[in-house]
Amino acid sequence: MKVLDQVKKFTIPTAKEQEKMKELAEYSLQLVKEQATKFPNVVGVEIGGSYAKGTWLQGEVDLDIFVKLKNDTDEKTFESIGKKIGFDALKKFKPYVRYSDHPYVEASVKGTLVNVVPCYDVQAGQWKSAADRSSFHTKFILQSLDQEKKDEVRLLKKFLTAMDIYGAEIAKEGFGGYVAEVLVLHYGSFLGVLEAASNFVQNQIIGNPTKRFETPLVIIDPIDSNRNLGTAISAESVGKFVLSARSFLKKPSLLFFKLKPLHPNRKNLDSTIIVKFNYKPRSPDIIWGQVKRATTAISGQLELAGFDVLRKSSVTDEKSEAAMIFLLRLPKIEKFMIKNGPEVLRRKESESFIAKNQKNKLLWINESGKILSLQDRPFHDAKLFLNNLLKKNLSTSGIPSGLVFDIKRGFRIFDGKQTASKSIKKALTELTTTDGFFFSSP
Repeated sequence: MKVLDQVKKFTIPTAKEQEKMKELAEYSLQLVKEQATKFPNVVGVEIGGSYAKGTWLQGEVDLDIFVKLKNDTDEKTFESIGKKIGFDALKKFKPYVRYSDHPYVEASVKGTLVNVVPCYDVQAGQWKSAADRSSFHTKFILQSLDQEKKDEVRLLKKFLTAMDIYGAEIAKEGFGGYVAEVLVLHYGSFLGVLEAASNFVQNQIIGNPTKRFETPLVIIDPIDSNRNLGTAISAESVGKFVLSARSFLKKPSLLFFKLKPLHPNRKNLDSTIIVKFNYKPRSPDIIWGQVKRATTAISGQLELAGFDVLRKSSVTDEKSEAAMIFLLRLPKIEKFMIKNGPEVLRRKESESFIAKNQKNKLLWINESGKILSLQDRPFHDAKLFLNNLLKKNLSTSGIPSGLVFDIKRGFRIFDGKQTASKSIKKALTELTTTDGFFFSSP
């Protein structure tokens, strides 16, 4: 396909770029090896990830260096040695800690992100940490994919990136690099993956599972049949992938491989409410998890108070600012509400209901013999409701304990038409806009 030939020109790394990455990889690997020799628990250091597998994208590569420790190393020592080696090896490049299954060290080395990740030296299937599989993944992909299929993986990664569903981290909940490799291996090519995706069914299974999984998309790890790679992929990301695959197959275009600017639907901005707060520095993976759980909890509180939450989003700049965003059917609802009571014939319950509600605007018996009450809502304005909830009922709001201190320090509630930071504006745009790539006409 002519379009795909054009895409390959900006996805396959140039010879010059490959040479530059080779030098950087050798340099970084040597830095880590020099520090690793100081610890008898370390049995090896090796490069993994997309660079080692040869599936990295032009201009978008990270470098993963795995430090293998003896499998009898206790967890505390494992983490301590991993961080010590990472910080000392990358000390000239302002290293910092990130978290996945366990902590690892990251730094930008000459413009490329380098991750120093500890793992255990184990036999296949005897996993002690999530990172233990990485070495096996690298060997498996190198044995299974020839150069042509590696380039097909690159097409798929670029497509997923442009659709904003590439990445297995909690912030994205999309398709990771290894998933892209497994999909191309399973379906044979980029177009084969899209043809299959356009016909995915509920609980689609790819691979041979040894137990039942309940995720929308089940992708079995070829080196661990007990592991479902689809667990990290949200239903929304699966939906976007299916719709964008159908759209591309219907009308192939280079546009499916390029990030596109979206513009907010200003009519919908009137119905959005943002709760913004600042937080003390912590790992991006931790703050993303906390803000997403908080957004789900507050969305539930809004629903209980009578507000219809159409969509919600979480955002953080991964530095100091985070926000929960809600698109409501109406930000202000009717001032009154009907409260359903018991049947009149249930004497004890009906007398109690009447006693509690006799001062309300109206009490009556409906056609089914039940007592109803018309009463004022505690709050009919969503902003006022959220302000009261977070100031006076924070402990019962469902906000994760790790965010309580940050919320107590202060927050701001505003709507989508008011001034916001770049990261909040981006999230608002995605929340309020119909993406034509996913919803093109049949």
